[in-house]
Amino acid sequence: MILLVCAVEKELSFWKPRHDVELLVTGVGPVEAACSVTRALAQERYRLLVNAGLGGAIEGAAQIGDGVAVSDEVLELGLEDGRPIVLPDNRRVVDKVHSDVRLVAAVANRGCRVVRGITVARVTSSEETGERIARLGVGVESMEGFAALRAAQLAGVPAIELRGISNRVGNRERSGWNFQEGQRGLQRVLGAFFDAIDAAEAVAAP
Repeated sequence: MILLVCAVEKELSFWKPRHDVELLVTGVGPVEAACSVTRALAQERYRLLVNAGLGGAIEGAAQIGDGVAVSDEVLELGLEDGRPIVLPDNRRVVDKVHSDVRLVAAVANRGCRVVRGITVARVTSSEETGERIARLGVGVESMEGFAALRAAQLAGVPAIELRGISNRVGNRERSGWNFQEGQRGLQRVLGAFFDAIDAAEAVAAP
């Protein structure tokens, strides 16, 4: 069984149920996503996890209406000035997690763009914040990606994050926010993912 995760049901209103996919709606934000996904993974063993939803793109990384795969996701857990947190006993802060490289490659091979992502707890609404995020080398902003991928990593479940681009990261009035276009991008990249999965399973079948 594949676990398909989104923040709000409307993001996947186009989704047609499949016998091998279970849909989980987590609620908005990293805490809701972490709690919901962790609970689901503790209750049942899934072979794959797909975090699918809308996101904002850094200027030049993708266009509104694009569908992208996220190769890795970061979470800002440092000091305000950008320095890392120093923990006792040289323990490391976990602030980065990856989508499964084979799953990302499968989507990329079907023509979808691959970007790096960042999880935020509030939507960027200023050019200054957008520019700061861009300097981190990421291409897309979301609110649940890190939580979903990290929960899957800890559970040992291969996972991928897919995003439809609904807006440009930066000043809200100039962001061009368009839910429908973002949803169309998500539908395309999610369709490419499942086409790749189905093709691989057809080849592997005896």
